[in-house]
Amino acid sequence: MKASLTVLPGDGIGPEVTTQAVNVLNAVAAKFGHEFSYEEALLGGIAIDKTGNPLPPETLRTAEQSDAVLLGAVGLPKYDAATVRPEQGLLGIRKHFGLFANLRPVKAYPVLAHYAPLRPELLEGVDMLFVRELTGGMYFGERQEQGDGDTAYDTELYSVPEVERVAHVAFRAAQIRRNKVTSVDKANVLAAMRLWRRTVTKVHEDYSDVELEHALVDSCAMHLLTRPSSFDVLLASNMFGDILSDEASVLAGSLGMLPSASLGEGRFGLYEPVHGSAPDIAGQGKANPIGTILSAAMLLRYSLALEDEARAVEAAVDAVLASGARTADIAGGGQWLSTSEFAQAIIAQI
Repeated sequence: MKASLTVLPGDGIGPEVTTQAVNVLNAVAAKFGHEFSYEEALLGGIAIDKTGNPLPPETLRTAEQSDAVLLGAVGLPKYDAATVRPEQGLLGIRKHFGLFANLRPVKAYPVLAHYAPLRPELLEGVDMLFVRELTGGMYFGERQEQGDGDTAYDTELYSVPEVERVAHVAFRAAQIRRNKVTSVDKANVLAAMRLWRRTVTKVHEDYSDVELEHALVDSCAMHLLTRPSSFDVLLASNMFGDILSDEASVLAGSLGMLPSASLGEGRFGLYEPVHGSAPDIAGQGKANPIGTILSAAMLLRYSLALEDEARAVEAAVDAVLASGARTADIAGGGQWLSTSEFAQAIIAQI
């Protein structure tokens, strides 16, 4: 297979982790007989620095000509209070390509159980997938600060088609996992969430082989810490999915372990680790590349339909962790491998 990929290194540790993910993709290509080509483009703070725009038109043109996009991270402290911010580039590219579904797998690794804040027995069998609606809800609804800023509002707005399309993604994902979807809402209070629940219930009629349960967001937040292994696929709105998937990330032992995929109607997708740009450790070789490497595995699976290759990458990560190799964030003060050394260990397993 030949595939063209856009790489957006982004800010902070982004260039370090994307470099290693590309190295892993090249190892996959060499082993399985594929040909991957790459073109880098600007997104985020680095794009503002060089062009004044967090999402330059050139970046969109490059991405439009590719099969998928691999992103490092965006965000720099100097832009936290600015009118033009790096994160606007990320929201913009998601909107431009209609990437309405964000997939965030969370898996607990037994060898890293002591880094999680829960008792080891609670982590047994934890393997869940968040399907987060990505282009609607409060993050995209009407908002306003009024007067001198003493009053403000944000609008949680959803339509039936928006909920239907992401619900289908969740149910299809459950069909190749453990056939269970937990739909998260706040239907006892919010009108938008009552629409959400009604719509998800209606879509479920097309998936008789999948169990559906509804959970209020506050109850779900509690159960993620008291019985996390009971979840398979969790379907949530933009804001609830953002919050709950970050809560669940601690079950993996480190935020640096977690990948994500942002998908639309077709095979094109944007793949990025869940962690931020961590500029405080940029250039020190401390960044954990696992989240980005596993994001590359998701790219192989969802955009290129290379399931065996995706599983090979995931198995290599499992094997390296089982061997005792660690990055700085999961070393517990002990010896650790640099970003590039850890990636080389994964490549050796592939």
